[in-house]
Amino acid sequence: MKSALQPDERPPFEGADAASVADLIAIVARDGDAGVRALTSRFDAVDVAVSRVPLADAQQAWDALDDADAAALQVAARNIEAFARAQRSLVKPLQVEPSPGVVLGHAVHPVTAAACYVPGGRYPLPSTVLMTAIPARIAGVKRVVVLSPPGADGKPNPWILAAAHLAGAHEILAIGGVQAVAAVALGTESIDAVDLVVGPGNAWVTEAKRQLFGRVGIDSLAGPSEVVVLADSSADPSRVAADMLAQAEHDPHAEAIAITDDADLAAAIKAAVTQQLTTLTTADIAGQSIDARGAVIVVPDRGAMIAWANRRAPEHLHLHLRDAASAADQCTAYGGLFVGESSAEVFGDYCSGVNHVLPTSGAARYTAGLSVMTFLRQPTWQRLSPAAAAELAETTARLARIEGLEAHARSAEARLLDV
Repeated sequence: MKSALQPDERPPFEGADAASVADLIAIVARDGDAGVRALTSRFDAVDVAVSRVPLADAQQAWDALDDADAAALQVAARNIEAFARAQRSLVKPLQVEPSPGVVLGHAVHPVTAAACYVPGGRYPLPSTVLMTAIPARIAGVKRVVVLSPPGADGKPNPWILAAAHLAGAHEILAIGGVQAVAAVALGTESIDAVDLVVGPGNAWVTEAKRQLFGRVGIDSLAGPSEVVVLADSSADPSRVAADMLAQAEHDPHAEAIAITDDADLAAAIKAAVTQQLTTLTTADIAGQSIDARGAVIVVPDRGAMIAWANRRAPEHLHLHLRDAASAADQCTAYGGLFVGESSAEVFGDYCSGVNHVLPTSGAARYTAGLSVMTFLRQPTWQRLSPAAAAELAETTARLARIEGLEAHARSAEARLLDV
């Protein structure tokens, strides 16, 4: 674990080979369903003749859940939906009249179709189904598709199916990896293309989203998980360590950093991390992450802590500080902010209601995480009266000729005939 790190210093992360991803996308573009099937057989070692999973299978997976497990998913879904509905209520059509006869506005329309990618990997992620599909449905998306890699039975994990049922997904496709993103971005014989692909994935999925952006919309390009914990002498070092390890266990490339103005606390945090790793069932992964990308850094004061975090713009920023609420007002760049020691980031991962699909790698400097707004478009419109058009014609024509666009000028001047 490091003791010093600059806010702009990010350890290198090896992504997927761009040329290899391009080759896989080309196979899907050329061969359609046959290409998807061949790549699924190659990478997932299962032959899936039909990628679409009947919704009845999702219903069956839901019905098979233990009552306590179903109740836990329902709590999460209820809170996620409540927050999404509150966000949706804030996005409204706009109409203004900046000058007489010039009426401007924007409409609010959901995308028509969205695909929610849910990774396979070591563990099922039903929480990601809820975090992506529920906001899409609340936004008004008419076709919400859940994508997830197939298991040995040719279907996504039963937890994924159950969560897709609870979230109200309209389609479920047993496809993962590059071929999944390519299939929904380009379309195949049996899969209609979507407008937007959202959700986290590995480096190959992320590279596929990057290459296909433009043919399809995407939410963001996700990198390894990150947490920055700001802690002063009031913090409990064991809780700071627990919050760091909760991110570290995601992946060997995950990044867990604590920033403090108390050298004694820094030492105690390091000791707590070491101790907790001895009993952690995911210590193999978490330990690799802590060794390679973990850090506990001592800075002069609280202002320096906040400045460090604002420059870093982490995916998750957790404040273990006295009067954390006032510090929160000074924090300006983060994917998700967790205010106070009780506000564990893991609650946001699962069930408090905020979204866990968040920008990484400093992208929080210019974008936010996934939300109901991700699925909404706000196209603008104008309506001019004949008198208003004539009023603007001379100005428009002059500006057009400055730019050398004579046809623009003539189009504006044609409106002079209306008065």
